[in-house]
Amino acid sequence: MSTKTNVVHEADVPVIDLPGRLLKWVITAENTPAKHCSSCFIRVPPQSTVKPAHSHPNGDEIIHIVHGTGRVWIEGEITPVRTGSTILFPQGDIHMLQNTGDDEMRVICFFAPATDLDNYKFFDDIEFPA
Repeated sequence: MSTKTNVVHEADVPVIDLPGRLLKWVITAENTPAKHCSSCFIRVPPQSTVKPAHSHPNGDEIIHIVHGTGRVWIEGEITPVRTGSTILFPQGDIHMLQNTGDDEMRVICFFAPATDLDNYKFFDDIEFPA
């Protein structure tokens, strides 16, 4: 995308293949006039976990489950989620998302302030319990 716009379609941004998900940064400072937030769209295959566990040291993340069922791990607490669930990952809290269903999970993620993968802190030693 060569110019900045206020409307971005997920089909118009490149996909990043990451462990447990396909990610598309839809709202960034590079493709929109956004100054204080960013957003990505992820697709999580059936029975997959977004890895590694991570936190956002510089801000909050809110995710909304557009489609699918699963569970979130936030600072050791596991909570079931489903289509329509909105989840807050507070600044600095270690978290993970897992698709426990047989359908692809689709999730929109919002960050404030804006972030990118360079600002994630990763925790490779943390796993969902069986």
